[in-house]
Amino acid sequence: MSDRYKALVAEEKEQGQFVYEIKTIPLSALPENEVLIKVKYSSLNYKDALSASGNRGITRHYPHTPGIDACGEVVSSSVGSFKAGDRVLVCGYDLGMNTFGGFGQYIRVPASWVMPLPEGLICMESMMLGTAGFTAGLALTMMERNGQRPENGPVLVTGAGGGLGSLAIAILSKAGYPVIAASGKHQDKDYFSALGASEIIPREQVDDLSGKMLLRPRWAGAIDTVGGNILSTAARACQRHGNIAVCGNAASHELPLTVFPFILNGINLLGIDSATCPMPLRRQIWERLSREWKPATLDKIAEMITLEELPRNISKILKGEIKGRKVVKIED
Repeated sequence: MSDRYKALVAEEKEQGQFVYEIKTIPLSALPENEVLIKVKYSSLNYKDALSASGNRGITRHYPHTPGIDACGEVVSSSVGSFKAGDRVLVCGYDLGMNTFGGFGQYIRVPASWVMPLPEGLICMESMMLGTAGFTAGLALTMMERNGQRPENGPVLVTGAGGGLGSLAIAILSKAGYPVIAASGKHQDKDYFSALGASEIIPREQVDDLSGKMLLRPRWAGAIDTVGGNILSTAARACQRHGNIAVCGNAASHELPLTVFPFILNGINLLGIDSATCPMPLRRQIWERLSREWKPATLDKIAEMITLEELPRNISKILKGEIKGRKVVKIED
């Protein structure tokens, strides 16, 4: 094994001016943790693009290698729970935030972050899902713990054209739920239908500006990736005792909402934090994603890119120009 490896490195060239490019760096740059993994595949998430662009709320110190997802093989381990050659998966925790992440040929992480690759998935498929698919699975799990069932009615998915939104549609559909896909990319209705959406609506229909505290019920629950007034509309137009899973803030971190959806209609607002999900629950969700929730449409959602193609795709995701998922092939 060489003592150097290829990685995307983000660094601050001048005050507030960040660049990211593929470099060859020493293996000694990796932190001293318990498990060294050769990364085969990663995936591109919006959080990765923010990290690459110098967002200090995500990454405090630079130079840095982003990539909150990684799948590959163990090279060496100082703990007995893993051995060389094991196929493993790391998603979330501090990977790609303040710990060098999956956009490099190697990562070195604590053993508590590592889980065996589920038998029902190959490495590439696990990264088609990645944090986005895991977050959608966690959202559905928490909704079902609060009584969400397919017979209750349709589930709204906002930001449907993004990676999380696309996978939420596919997973909900596979689990038997009718799905309403809301997106500003209404021209992609064939794409949403292929993923399993039973109804496709334009973004304007989930961006109510009437000022009404409650709206006519239109869905039995929602997975929201957008935040802001769209999240407010999702809650105000949700039927009684429905569940709204909050997974993102692509539009806004603010929430213009009264208490009435909660105290009059019993709506449950569920915060979804996939990064710190406990390992026992994490394994349960990945098992479901590898079996009964595994979408048959992963090839429609995900496109393969190389490490060298990553920089221009980071620029595109920041501009909202990417549909679905980008899986990054890391190994030579």
